[in-house]
Amino acid sequence: MEDPGQTNENSSDQNSGKSQELVVLNFEETRVLGSLIEKELTTPEYYPLTLNSLVSACNQKNNRLPKSNLDEDEVSKTIEELRMKRLVHRVDLVGSRVPKFQHNAEKELDLIKAERALVAELLNRGPQTTGELNIRASRMFDFDGLEDVEDTLEDMMERTPSLVGVMDPRPGQKEKRWFHKFGPPPTLENLDDGSSVYVPAPDQRLDKVEEIMGEFKDLKEEVEALRYQLRELSDEYRNFRKQFE
Repeated sequence: MEDPGQTNENSSDQNSGKSQELVVLNFEETRVLGSLIEKELTTPEYYPLTLNSLVSACNQKNNRLPKSNLDEDEVSKTIEELRMKRLVHRVDLVGSRVPKFQHNAEKELDLIKAERALVAELLNRGPQTTGELNIRASRMFDFDGLEDVEDTLEDMMERTPSLVGVMDPRPGQKEKRWFHKFGPPPTLENLDDGSSVYVPAPDQRLDKVEEIMGEFKDLKEEVEALRYQLRELSDEYRNFRKQFE
């Protein structure tokens, strides 16, 4: 399936030497990237986005799960992280006094318009059924029904690296839910009212920091032990020398 009026980049770039490792994104990065893709497809007249507009897009109350309350500093930092990953770049338009930002998912992730619409929904709202994606992504791309959505998702799942995966149904439900693979799969959390909701996986970088801190603590203890042994050897050497003085 091709995007009308747009070349199918999958056919030309699929074997063009792109990285075989999928970029890993934390929650803030998924929210910023998802918001940029969504606004490109839904309100192209206001795209690229200023920093202020992007903050508002990230924190809007509809089409976002979980809700976020990112400030300008957090979004600015996230933009820089995404720029390092070549997924976002700054645009300085003639006549505009403020910089604007746009995503690079079309080229860097090799996504046609239909795929960008589905990826944006998964980045912004987390795991969803084919039916939910068909309804919600229709404002960004005119799919030819559930089968078209399913085929597009399966194409993305079969790519190397795979962009999406399938989660087990929620308790008491039968429909599978699709999730993006730009990070660990979300976990299912049961709420007090008996319902359940998917929450983003913890930031892997925090685990890495804890691992490094643990290694640093072990190393510090080893250094202290070596210092103690060195002092003992120094004392023994001085006592040995005194025997010959």
